[in-house]
Amino acid sequence: MWTGRFSQATADRVLRYSESVSYDWQLYRHDIAGSLAHARAQMHAGLLTQEEFADIEKGLRSIQEDIDKGQFHWDTKLEDVHMNIESELTRRIGPAGAKLHAARSRNDQVATDSRLYCRSMIDETLQALITLQRTLVQKADRYASVRIPGYTHLQRAQPVTVAHHLLAYVEMLQRDRERLVDCRKRVNVCPLGSGAIAGSTLNLDREAISAELGFDGITQNSMDAIADRDYIVECLFCLALIGAHLSRLSEDLILWSSAEFGFCTLSDAHTTGSSLMPQKKNPDVCELTRGKTGRLYGHLTAVLVALKGLPLTYNRDLQEDKEPLFDSFDTVLQALGVNAEMMTDMRINEDRCAAAVSDPLLLATDLADYLVRRGIPFRQAHECVGKAVAMAEREHCLLSELTPTQLRLISPAFGDDATEVFNLDRAFDLRTNAGAPNEHRTANRLKYWHGLLG
Repeated sequence: MWTGRFSQATADRVLRYSESVSYDWQLYRHDIAGSLAHARAQMHAGLLTQEEFADIEKGLRSIQEDIDKGQFHWDTKLEDVHMNIESELTRRIGPAGAKLHAARSRNDQVATDSRLYCRSMIDETLQALITLQRTLVQKADRYASVRIPGYTHLQRAQPVTVAHHLLAYVEMLQRDRERLVDCRKRVNVCPLGSGAIAGSTLNLDREAISAELGFDGITQNSMDAIADRDYIVECLFCLALIGAHLSRLSEDLILWSSAEFGFCTLSDAHTTGSSLMPQKKNPDVCELTRGKTGRLYGHLTAVLVALKGLPLTYNRDLQEDKEPLFDSFDTVLQALGVNAEMMTDMRINEDRCAAAVSDPLLLATDLADYLVRRGIPFRQAHECVGKAVAMAEREHCLLSELTPTQLRLISPAFGDDATEVFNLDRAFDLRTNAGAPNEHRTANRLKYWHGLLG
């Protein structure tokens, strides 16, 4: 497409191989916003007359309106979103459009566009995270008193509540929000004015451009500003970790909704059937979320690998950051939305939960703690309770059904009140440490989240 230095037109196969407008058109709003700020700075610097700026502004806004309506023709021969818009602007308003690119390069232009895109999508993702958090808090509120086994190694471990379990994910999502907010600070720096690599002899007011575009400040090294894709990697990492948390939630729901657990029921609207087996109700939303998380990891890895061997500054490899970035934000926003909707309709099966949490083995550690309070070192207490579990298995009875006399065959430290440990209400009442599933503490935490999330 270029004239001047070149005597041959770019080969059609190269054009098809190198074009990016088929996906970077998504940057058009940000590209137009950046061009308007740049043109205003050109006018203030005397590079454009007021009339030329007015023509550019009118032309760019008319182009945006056409794109919004789906009435704009994207030409792959013009390679990217930037050249498509600039070419159409010049066609519409004449020579003033050809002046727009003075004092900038596509290098600082795309860096600006992608930062504006990341900022916008971070803000949208933050709202989606809040929506899912609210849904989880509301569900935790609804089932605050329902007790279930907690698991380690997918084996029953100790008793918790549905609320405590769901609020664990609220904590994870809060960290996701905090990471994105922190990432946004590094995203929100303006590189426009860095030119291709070394700025420009046509000096524009970079601070004014930055302020108009809502950036917090400007980059301080033109080479770094052009080469930097840290902010994209950081976004992709934050999104991948959101995916990890959603995937873990999905796995819990897959287990909980199975016949073997039966702790919850997912709505018909958020499950699918089998083409062969009429009884099936499959947790496809959960499984897709789990699967798409691998895609998010792949996007992060792809950009890291693309960056690792690049010398300063711009190299065409950097074009490969766009599709992973666009798809990661799209994937996470879809996942957050559908999971919030699914969680809203999820129902906890309280009878199944009650049956599962009645297993006295869940309170085996409480029995060891009982011995500790009677002066037995924990390691010895642990061994004694292990022997008690083995005795119950030999006797074909529950651990809670062993008599004080039988327990004293293992250790004289067991008193007549040893079996009071297996009172579930008492067990929860004793868990008063911060962060434990004591129902009073859970209620306070729910109050906290309601206050924070609104």
